[in-house]
Amino acid sequence: MLRVYFGELKDDRFIFNPDVFFNNTYEDEWITDELSVELIREIDKSEVIGPHLIESPFLGPIPPEKLSGGVKTLILVNNDPEHIFNASACGNNCAPWLLKIADGKDVTVRLGYYMDFGDSFELEVLNTGRIIHSMAELTEEIIDYHLLGA
Repeated sequence: MLRVYFGELKDDRFIFNPDVFFNNTYEDEWITDELSVELIREIDKSEVIGPHLIESPFLGPIPPEKLSGGVKTLILVNNDPEHIFNASACGNNCAPWLLKIADGKDVTVRLGYYMDFGDSFELEVLNTGRIIHSMAELTEEIIDYHLLGA
């Protein structure tokens, strides 16, 4: 299940800048993993040639360090369960992927903004312990408990 903490998080496992963390910790097999190949194709519109080479239609041949912050964060979330990553590095296009990664395993992320998870989903808001199933419920939770900006 996807577990989301909204707002400022004080936890020794929290990685505020997943982009830099990824650049210094990723492993070759993370790049060529089936899910990573799919993420890179769908989000960055690029093709994995090998663990050190991705073909981008915008940038040409690039190393993994040049992937988008959203893709890097998702790859970390999928491969490093010891840390809590700042999913604010992800855009709304990453929301379905966070849910997919969390399908069948517990995944915890921090969000500093109101991410659109779509019509129907399941996640736990760690700030309150509530299980949420829709954007209407999530909106109510954020407003009722002032989870952002307060």
